[in-house]
Amino acid sequence: MKVELLAAGTRPPGWIDEGFREFQKRLPRGNELILRQWPTARRRKQDSIVRLQKEEEDNLLKLLHPDAFIVALDRRGKIWSTQELALKMKGWLQNHSRVQIMIGGPDGLSSICLSRANLIWSLSELTFPHYLVRVLVAEQIYRAWSHLNNHPYHK
Repeated sequence: MKVELLAAGTRPPGWIDEGFREFQKRLPRGNELILRQWPTARRRKQDSIVRLQKEEEDNLLKLLHPDAFIVALDRRGKIWSTQELALKMKGWLQNHSRVQIMIGGPDGLSSICLSRANLIWSLSELTFPHYLVRVLVAEQIYRAWSHLNNHPYHK
């Protein structure tokens, strides 16, 4: 299993990095959870959300692998239970050598990034800080792996 989180922002708080690494290291050998990040656009008062998303989009699209199954995180996506995520992840990994999950910056992903995705996933109807989403997704990937492998963590 190889899952890459593609995330905007290169300077999260230390506790975010620590939380991500905790779930990253819990996955057994042969299962990779990789974080690839790029700087968010520099924000000024007069900037439009479209311009900020476009700048971040340019960096993100360079990271997409042509053979990867692409999942975008967006509030307009589908909300899944842990069991549903586990089944989806099983299918992704059976049919693709790589899964890439896109996490936008503070203003979310551009419409072009969303159109590039094979699937759009929403973690909740709540809005989360973009750095915190890294930890939430890492934990959910570990939980889904646990569910698929009858590990007690998922209960």
